[in-house]
Amino acid sequence: MATKEEVLAVFAASDKPLKANDVVEILGIERKELDKHMKALKAEGAIVSPKVCFYTAA
Repeated sequence: MATKEEVLAVFAASDKPLKANDVVEILGIERKELDKHMKALKAEGAIVSPKVCFYTAA
């Protein structure tokens, strides 16, 4: 089970914005679990969406 810190680390380590499915593949977690973590990270302002369906660390 991945933590939201691991999800944030994937976004921070990437040199380009990622789609949610990219993170699912990298971490090997279910999309439902990722969605929960991304929702929390967006609420905290830790990740942002520079374009539709792509996310990066703030």
